[in-house]
Amino acid sequence: VQLQACGGGLVQAGGSLRLSCVASGRTFSGLAMGWFRQAPGKEREFVAASSRYSGNTYYADSVKGRFTISRDNGKNTVYLQMDSLKLEDTAVYYCAANGAVVHTVAREYDYWGQGTQVTVSS
Repeated sequence: VQLQACGGGLVQAGGSLRLSCVASGRTFSGLAMGWFRQAPGKEREFVAASSRYSGNTYYADSVKGRFTISRDNGKNTVYLQMDSLKLEDTAVYYCAANGAVVHTVAREYDYWGQGTQVTVSS
């Protein structure tokens, strides 16, 4: 599975961005998809995930109510809509996939995209 993420950029606090991640190499509906982020000097942390087939969604408490994960199986794409961005959301955002149960733990994901930088300014 190959993952290509895009959509990062520089945005002011309170603004919005939408990240996209296109997957190839496997039937997309059968992939559990996750978004993680890593800020400088910090460990990679879970942001949001979408289970395979049902598309059930899961969020970290820090982004609940502000971020929305969605998927378009016809386009092999998972999105992360980020609203009401805060300074602490600044990080490199990664999409990840696995062919089994959705997880909130990075080590459970088999495939990773290259990361896209999100910078929130004051």
